[in-house]
Amino acid sequence: MSKHRALPAVLFAVTVSALVGGVLGRRAQATADPLTDRYRVFTAALAAVEQEYVEDVESDRLVYSAITGMLQTLDPHSSFLDPRAYAQMRERQEGRYYGLGITISPLDGDITVMALFEGSPAYKKGIRRGDVIARIEGEDTKGWTSDQAVKRLRGPKGTQVKVGLRRQGYPELIELSVERDEVHIPTLKGVFMIGADTGYIRLNDFSETTDRDLGEALDSLSAKGMKRLLLDLRDNPGGPLDQAIKVSDRFLPKGDMVVYTRGRTRNSDQDYRAADPGDFGTMPIVVLVSRSSASAAEIVSGALQDHDRALIVGETTFGKALVQSVYRISEGAGLALTTARYFTPSGRLIQRPWDGTFDEYLTYSLREQKADAPHDPANLKLTDAGRKVYGGGGIEPDQYIAGPVEGFDPTRFGRALFARQVFADYAGRYTAEGDTRIKGNGQARTITRGFTVDDAMVADFRAYLQSRKVRIDDEAMKTDDQFIRAMIQYDIDLALFGVEEARRNLIARDPQAQFALQQFEEAARLPLLDGASTSRR
Repeated sequence: MSKHRALPAVLFAVTVSALVGGVLGRRAQATADPLTDRYRVFTAALAAVEQEYVEDVESDRLVYSAITGMLQTLDPHSSFLDPRAYAQMRERQEGRYYGLGITISPLDGDITVMALFEGSPAYKKGIRRGDVIARIEGEDTKGWTSDQAVKRLRGPKGTQVKVGLRRQGYPELIELSVERDEVHIPTLKGVFMIGADTGYIRLNDFSETTDRDLGEALDSLSAKGMKRLLLDLRDNPGGPLDQAIKVSDRFLPKGDMVVYTRGRTRNSDQDYRAADPGDFGTMPIVVLVSRSSASAAEIVSGALQDHDRALIVGETTFGKALVQSVYRISEGAGLALTTARYFTPSGRLIQRPWDGTFDEYLTYSLREQKADAPHDPANLKLTDAGRKVYGGGGIEPDQYIAGPVEGFDPTRFGRALFARQVFADYAGRYTAEGDTRIKGNGQARTITRGFTVDDAMVADFRAYLQSRKVRIDDEAMKTDDQFIRAMIQYDIDLALFGVEEARRNLIARDPQAQFALQQFEEAARLPLLDGASTSRR
């Protein structure tokens, strides 16, 4: 991994060195402006490659690679966004775009649906995760890139696109005509009541619509009798800083520090405080986090922990405390550049250190954690009420429980099944009773909402693995029995009955979530709720 990441920078450095010595000579030292000198070096290198390289090369690819290599010498998160990546980033931030509402990827040469958004045109037509888009407007898509497919699938609102789907259990292509529409990218993936008084919200990521969506969800749950909240930030990669501040604002007293940033440029030093009295400032809250919770998710969990406002449960978070400023530079491209570091109200820098190649840092979520990991005394801070917390390595939970895969801690075998999307593929064998979106169900089996994953279904899943030439580990299958049953149900629910049904049923099995639900008594004893805390202002 490190060799691949470093290669563009190395090639660029070698090329520049050769040109400085062999082409520019002493002229490179004559200029009085070092920055202008660097420009000349770069343009000379670019010109030499374009004119003399053994094959024709695209100048934009050369420039993009050079910029990428330059940024990779800084930190793990500063990055170059080519026009396509920049446009995709803006779509995620804005939370909407025009198209079908699917995420695709080429797998074994097939354009495959990896995810889709509920309520989108694709969802309404019955397209499912795992479907292969074999034809678009009559053209065979075998061997296409994602870019080729996206260009054909997107278009003006109200226009139609014809697709041919290949799906398990269907002997012939499923021909559909889908009308393009505005697609809203949801940041909440599950809002419901657990029992009579516990609200549950899965905040999947942050976008420009997150605070609004969260407000509507909180109001809805309050109307249903919510008296305490389980806020699920597991696997949340973060997003816009202002949304993290607004989310925290809903649960903190007015004036409390949410986060502060420090950098070396003008306006990078900023203090951010809760601007309004939180509507839910006295409600007991348990926040679920995982090793993949990062950035804005860490701002929220860190602020609530430092002010003794919520009990944090789960794993130590990723540890990304760098403020990324995104600049549009030219021709639709952009830079995501680190301009500051952020600190929690107690003064914790959540950023974990990285090595020179970033390998150890970027693979953090793949490694096992220890509940009693040693701390550097220099990173010790105190919450408002004097509880010990540590910086320099993510947000440590108040109550640790491992659960790297949907709240479970499966064996290597179980993790491999999940990573290879075997459960999602198996779900393709089923269709919902009464679902008429796709005419004719081939060999697909009908199933009803609220089904049970019984021993017969587990045996069928095992037979499916054998048909896929998966080497079965009998001991691991036995150890992972509850995980396997939960994932079978989750992926079938997700495909047929929606994310809320899927998440609701999963929470009932999820060991981390079930443990978190037992912690509300401790959460209610936090000093802020007892009125015994002096908030850090």
